[in-house]
Amino acid sequence: MLPPNSRETCQRLRDAALGVHALDVLARTPEGQVQVRIDGWQLTLLLDAEGLAQCSHCRTPDGQEAGLEHWHRYGTNPTELLSIWERGRIEQLVATTRERLE
Repeated sequence: MLPPNSRETCQRLRDAALGVHALDVLARTPEGQVQVRIDGWQLTLLLDAEGLAQCSHCRTPDGQEAGLEHWHRYGTNPTELLSIWERGRIEQLVATTRERLE
């Protein structure tokens, strides 16, 4: 099977932004990495001083994984496919959602 592509991964972020699926924060690091779960997908998001910078990794519910090495080959990161509103909404959700212990 092929790893999830950037559009599939972006769709999870869109679904969270639109409220179709909940975004659960699993962990945060001081360096700005945030692990989230959306509809069974686990994503590692990177935030910087300007907000959502990129998605560096994802794992699907069935265990398929993809990351920067897959998305940069095609010149696009899942976060680049989001609208400005969707990006802002994801930033809000990440900022206001408490961490959940697995």
